[in-house]
Amino acid sequence: MAGPIRAPIEIGLTAAIVAIDNDAPQILVAGARSGEAIGLPTGPFDPLAHRTFEIALRTFVDQQTALSVGYVEQLYTFGDRGRLTRAGGADPHVVSVGYLALTRLPEDNKALEAAGARFEPWYRFFPWEDWRGGRPALLDAAILPALGAWAKTARREPGRALPHRDRLKLAFGSDGLPWDEEKVLERYELLYEAGLIEEALRDGREAARAGGKLVPLGEAMRLDHRRILATAIARLRAKLKYRPVVFELMAAEFTLTELQHTVEAISGRHLHKQNFRRLVEGTALVEPTGEMATATGGRPAALYRFRREVLAERPAPGLRFGARY
Repeated sequence: MAGPIRAPIEIGLTAAIVAIDNDAPQILVAGARSGEAIGLPTGPFDPLAHRTFEIALRTFVDQQTALSVGYVEQLYTFGDRGRLTRAGGADPHVVSVGYLALTRLPEDNKALEAAGARFEPWYRFFPWEDWRGGRPALLDAAILPALGAWAKTARREPGRALPHRDRLKLAFGSDGLPWDEEKVLERYELLYEAGLIEEALRDGREAARAGGKLVPLGEAMRLDHRRILATAIARLRAKLKYRPVVFELMAAEFTLTELQHTVEAISGRHLHKQNFRRLVEGTALVEPTGEMATATGGRPAALYRFRREVLAERPAPGLRFGARY
């Protein structure tokens, strides 16, 4: 007796490629076609052509965008049903391996434009994550009231150790708990489960169907690409504190103000200037070049460079800025 017909499985690679432009973290997105939501660059893994996943990723990014990415790190494997197929469907089920990649903005965007790709600020997709100017008004005006109402009535999903109200407090720092900038994915998943974002409605979440008209909470992305981006942001924010990955986004020479603004842009929080400078000096991550930057709009500022010897001096060289704002 023949068994059930099973959909074939394909492996795709999805890249969250980050750059910095004018103190704003940028993410590379593929342009929309025929009204389709924008998404992250994606390419197939061909085991006959590519020896490793990372080689495949670097190859398709270079071919599609002419970008040469520097730091690359595997994030997670995303394989939930509904990415490209539905129950009972015969089309291939695509399992996507997500990656975080860091680069610098190209001087010429012609190759990107030809590929239908462009860099966009990542806070366009996660506006509640940017606290540099203070607590985002969107939290108290829309997000927390809606999540609070949902948490009172929603049933706990199988496999969840904590009730919704506790997860809400931990993720969004409510009821006196501090905001943790690294909990990007937890916050996104709560919004998805509560049916408050467009992806939940598109995927047929019961809470989204029952909730009526959605309040715009950042721009949606196709498939589960906003979840992949949330994972990448959380990983990069955490990585800042114990690895010197921020220098992959910096020019070869930079001022301490430029370095601080880059760290603030990624973490989504404001840092005290003098405390930050003491932290940088204490970690010995940078060294002065002996040159001055004159195009600062004020007094000339000393130029620094990343001190690569620190990688051999200690196992976890990073910017361990504290949890308080």
